[in-house]
Amino acid sequence: MARYTGPDCKLCRREKTKLFLKGAKCDSPKCPIEIRPYPPGEHGRNRPKEGDYLTQIREKQKARRIYGILERQFHGYYVEAARKHGRTGETMLQLLERRLTTSSSAPASPRAATWPASWLPTATSR
Repeated sequence: MARYTGPDCKLCRREKTKLFLKGAKCDSPKCPIEIRPYPPGEHGRNRPKEGDYLTQIREKQKARRIYGILERQFHGYYVEAARKHGRTGETMLQLLERRLTTSSSAPASPRAATWPASWLPTATSR
């Protein structure tokens, strides 16, 4: 399964908000978004005014990055949510939350090493 292995704080800076991808570091004053509150890159400081389309794309990318999935997986969730009745956006977020809940109960999850011991399932809870 593919996943993003680059600098997480750069993603937070790109979205101009804390995504809490680094855990406790995002709460500290050493968080890079506190130090440099502008997007990364050579032209990060002098970005033009954001339009409506750019705002929509940024929100989609933010959701992708929070849930840690790639574009093809995200599209699959969109297609599944569009098939169901109701609001597509809300249904899609419910599907993503359900995915996150099921994957977080697995002790072999890549982020499980940073979780407190109280979050990990025990042999009696299975």
